[in-house]
Amino acid sequence: MTTAMAETLFGSHIMHKRGKRLSKQELLLRSKRRWVLSTIEIVEEDPGPFPKATTQMFNDMTDADRNNHRFHISGTGVDEDPKGVFSIDEDTGTVYVHNAIDRETHPFFHIKFDILHKSTNLPIDRTLAFDVEVKDINDNPPKFEHSVMTATIPENIAEGYLPVRLKAFDIDKDKTINSTFNISVLLQEPKEPKFDVMQTAGTKHGDLTFTGCFDYDKVKKYKIIVQAKDHGIKPLSSTAVINVNIVDTNTHAPTFKMKEYHGNMSEMESNRELLRISVEDKDTPNTPGWRAKYFFIKGNEHENYKIETDPKTNDGILTVIKGKDYERTTLDTLQIGVENEQPLFVCRATPPPTPPPPNSVDVIIKVIDVNDPPEFDKDVTDVYQREEEEPGKVLFNPKITDADSEVANIRYELLEDPADWVTIDEKTGQIKSVKKMDRESPFVDDDNIYKVLIAAIDDGEPPATATGTILIHLGDINDNAPKLINQSFVMCINKDKSIMVPVEDSDAPPFSGPFTFALGGDDIDTLKQQWKLDPATGEAGGLVCLQNLAYGNYSVPLTIQDQQGMVTDETVEVVVCECKEGEVCRDNLPLVSRFGAAGIGVLIAGLLLFLLLLLVIFCETVGKKLNPIIEDEGNQTLIKYNEEGGGCACKTEPTLFLTSYNSVAVTDGPKLTTMQMSQVMTEDTAMYKSSQQTREMTSMFEQQYVMGMTSDTSQGGQSMKLYVISGEQLDYPVHQPHEYAYEGQGSKCQSLDKLSLSNPGDDLEFLSDLGPKFKTLGGICHQTMQKKKIQL
Repeated sequence: MTTAMAETLFGSHIMHKRGKRLSKQELLLRSKRRWVLSTIEIVEEDPGPFPKATTQMFNDMTDADRNNHRFHISGTGVDEDPKGVFSIDEDTGTVYVHNAIDRETHPFFHIKFDILHKSTNLPIDRTLAFDVEVKDINDNPPKFEHSVMTATIPENIAEGYLPVRLKAFDIDKDKTINSTFNISVLLQEPKEPKFDVMQTAGTKHGDLTFTGCFDYDKVKKYKIIVQAKDHGIKPLSSTAVINVNIVDTNTHAPTFKMKEYHGNMSEMESNRELLRISVEDKDTPNTPGWRAKYFFIKGNEHENYKIETDPKTNDGILTVIKGKDYERTTLDTLQIGVENEQPLFVCRATPPPTPPPPNSVDVIIKVIDVNDPPEFDKDVTDVYQREEEEPGKVLFNPKITDADSEVANIRYELLEDPADWVTIDEKTGQIKSVKKMDRESPFVDDDNIYKVLIAAIDDGEPPATATGTILIHLGDINDNAPKLINQSFVMCINKDKSIMVPVEDSDAPPFSGPFTFALGGDDIDTLKQQWKLDPATGEAGGLVCLQNLAYGNYSVPLTIQDQQGMVTDETVEVVVCECKEGEVCRDNLPLVSRFGAAGIGVLIAGLLLFLLLLLVIFCETVGKKLNPIIEDEGNQTLIKYNEEGGGCACKTEPTLFLTSYNSVAVTDGPKLTTMQMSQVMTEDTAMYKSSQQTREMTSMFEQQYVMGMTSDTSQGGQSMKLYVISGEQLDYPVHQPHEYAYEGQGSKCQSLDKLSLSNPGDDLEFLSDLGPKFKTLGGICHQTMQKKKIQL
């Protein structure tokens, strides 16, 4: 038995107390204590009997006192999974194995040994730790990744490698004879061609090969059994099945069913099927090896015919695409060949055979004489004409020949004239213009060409027709003025004080752009203070704002001129505003974008509540007499004069009570004259310095009285009433718009001349002191009039 001296677990890492690694010589001098053990050998799947002694541990500390120590073992297989595999005799140090071990599950065990004092249970020496490797035996056969495989192989594949790779593995110890294996073919059905496996040395996979050729007509499926066998003392092996399916390819050439075909066609006939040619093929139908391809070997040098394959029947369809002239040809002989879409496969042999030539057949076509149509000297004729020329110009005179008819008997027709610009003479075929031609018309193509199609019809039986095409090339003139692409623009004043104004012109260069821009209109000086053009030439003009304009709409007249001097006046509508995102004004943003269903519900509920409140007030006030409201003379109220419509006229008698002054009663108000009111108002000298100001205040009182507003005050038993002179009561629509600036009709207000005072001698000194509020209002009005230099 071999013994091994093992250093302690930390022996190779002893460090000096100052942190320096000791040299090897110092380490050997200071390492006095050693473990001594026999080599541990464990063979997997050991049959026992168990427990089985495998080694014994020794330590030099046991020499001094063998009764005071005990051995201890720990690690994998002891107190770590798998537990219970190893144990140790505490007194003798003998290590035991308790059951068989599977190396493929646990290839090694990490075990630690300690020697402890029996009394204190403290370690006497350092821990000894090492790995115990389990010795492998050949207990696992090699296995294929797939026990059953299926491969599809085309019939025409060349001998050699097949696209089938065989992969196997062995879980025994790597790079040993137990895990090294070979792959080979164990059995195949049928026997031909011969299958084999090509395996590269040192690898665990192989490729399937074959020698010979496949014949789909004989064998369509093969079954191959392959084997993987290792090199162990007692070899182990496994098998897999490969099913190979053969796919039919082109191994049979197509052949014509007849040796010769015959057909006939009328003279100058075209685009008509003449006959069908049939072939037979032994390959699988509807495969590339079965579908036929027909081709001309000779006889179709002028490409008068074409031949196509019917995908359903595999027949060849012969069609004439360009007519034959009977006077030149009465009989055509065609030689047609056939082959498959997929090339014909011929199995390799020694020597290799020559592939057979494609099968061919002769087709004889007889040409039958018919009435030949007229022929134009040119199928397409180019004519050049300037647009907008006066009608009546001769554009085209045809040159035509006819082999079977007299040219004088040919009649002409206009087949295509989409804009009705031309007319044709039925006898001569002469084409004249009947309208002015516009190059910018939608009937003219992008190349400035107007297409006219005519027909020449002879008098044969049946009549034959020839067609000719006249391409009228229209030259451009400057007949279109430039114009704005867009009339309205938005100028985001918070982003950029300029906009680009693009222009288009239907004419072509040099009758279009670049354009010249200028400000137009009558008030050119004002425009130049607000706007400028930069750039003023090009395909678009730049309109720049020079002032901080108020938000709103502006009309900017422009004069635009093309290269040839044609001028047009346009007006650009500019909306000046502040934008949020893009070119959208803030004021134009939708106000209800965030007003959801909840808001609408609250609004409707509020309206219903308001209507209910009005109904309650109406019910309470019906039948009650409305008492006039008595206002105190000190409570002055500003009247809103800019209301654009009145309510319903008051049905009661309008009365105004004015407080008497110095026991003088003012009555019979409607008869107060203008002169008397002026005398009364002039007494307020403290507030107004001229009779002109007094008449202005008198006019204000006149408006208040005529509108029917009432006031009633009692003092000293005297009263004054002012009545509306007009006897008609008009109902005015609520908030009817009123144009205050209109001067074509006189005011409907009652003149003050119809007002009179019953007692002209009454003292009206009370107007001199109307209270502090009235004086404040008068002072403000007086200052404003002085600043604006208004003379009354």
